[in-house]
Amino acid sequence: MTVFTNRADAGRQLAGWLSAYAGRADVVVLALPRGGVPVAAEVAARLGAPLDVFLVRKLGVPGHPELAMGAIAEGGVMVVSSAILADLGIPRTALDQVAARERLELERRDVQYRGGRERPSVRDKVVILIDDGLATGATMEAAVMALREHHPARIVVAAPVGARESCERLSQVADEVICALIPASFMAVGQWYQDFGQTSDDEVKALVDQAGVR
Repeated sequence: MTVFTNRADAGRQLAGWLSAYAGRADVVVLALPRGGVPVAAEVAARLGAPLDVFLVRKLGVPGHPELAMGAIAEGGVMVVSSAILADLGIPRTALDQVAARERLELERRDVQYRGGRERPSVRDKVVILIDDGLATGATMEAAVMALREHHPARIVVAAPVGARESCERLSQVADEVICALIPASFMAVGQWYQDFGQTSDDEVKALVDQAGVR
């Protein structure tokens, strides 16, 4: 059963859940690339808020990259699932190797998406942090923890769809969590989209540039 035509449609629907933040000068919308950017672009446009990316990468289990053993975010913050490491017997050296590789990808994306432009200040701002869906939530959790280091007034996690346990766990670290759809049976984010094709780097940059980040 699909609910969203594509990420832009999901963003338009999600914006309705965030209408309380419309027209406020203290709101900043940050997207988790790449898939979160088309969603966040629609939200930012409807709220009248600036848009930028917040860089974070999942740390995939060696041999099973879709399974997250943690995540790393810009600013050097890393979230690790001790349970996954213990259950699968993953040595710390393997974790460090994956983290080093993903750190290089964060640096590449910073250059690709921002082109030397400074990150927007979020101090004392309400930050709405958006992804296209919440499966394990590890990537979003890393982003929230990293954002705390920049002293925002409030962090709102928002996604069109999310697994119940992930939305509930994130409510322990964010100030507010808005999951527009929390299905009883959750297998993957893509099952709720008619078009869930990969978002390109060029599309991310175009959407952020078009938003006129300030």
